[in-house]
Amino acid sequence: MNDRKEKFIFIDRDGVINEDPIGDYVKKWEEFRFISGALEALKQLTRAGFEIIVVSNQAGVGDGVYPESALNEITTNMVNECKRHGIRISRVYYCLHGKTAGCDCRKPKTGLLKQAAQDFSFDTRNTYFIGDKAADIQTGNTFGLRTILVLTGHGKTDKTHLDDTRRPEQILPSIVEATHYVLRRSHP
Repeated sequence: MNDRKEKFIFIDRDGVINEDPIGDYVKKWEEFRFISGALEALKQLTRAGFEIIVVSNQAGVGDGVYPESALNEITTNMVNECKRHGIRISRVYYCLHGKTAGCDCRKPKTGLLKQAAQDFSFDTRNTYFIGDKAADIQTGNTFGLRTILVLTGHGKTDKTHLDDTRRPEQILPSIVEATHYVLRRSHP
């Protein structure tokens, strides 16, 4: 069922799709707020034929701050709200390990992208990763993706942590501008 599609995009969740309560976690659906313009941007990507894949660290589960059942409820509601707006989220991959677990799936490691590569066939050279942290950029770069840092969430402060391994193709204000950038450069 996972035939080769030409257009894939990886997007971090907190700070890109939804507001990130910096220093805390989104622990229940009632705390989840889409960033202004995010739903329309995701809708544009869906209309353009992109497979949208959400890739996110959720250490709050592994560190015992909130249960996996709460994360599942947030995810179900997020995906359903997206559907109501004509958006198709193809898959959501989470690292549920705590911050100090040493796993291979917590960004900046590439385990979540490796999982996605087992489930989908995509050309890394033409696939974007949009994130708000230097770790997102490092993950995408290491995996050979084209990367965009957005200045929402942690982006404004994390842009000071960019270096040779964490150098995005573009730095843009939000997912709105990142979507416009991707759409202008995507092949038909």
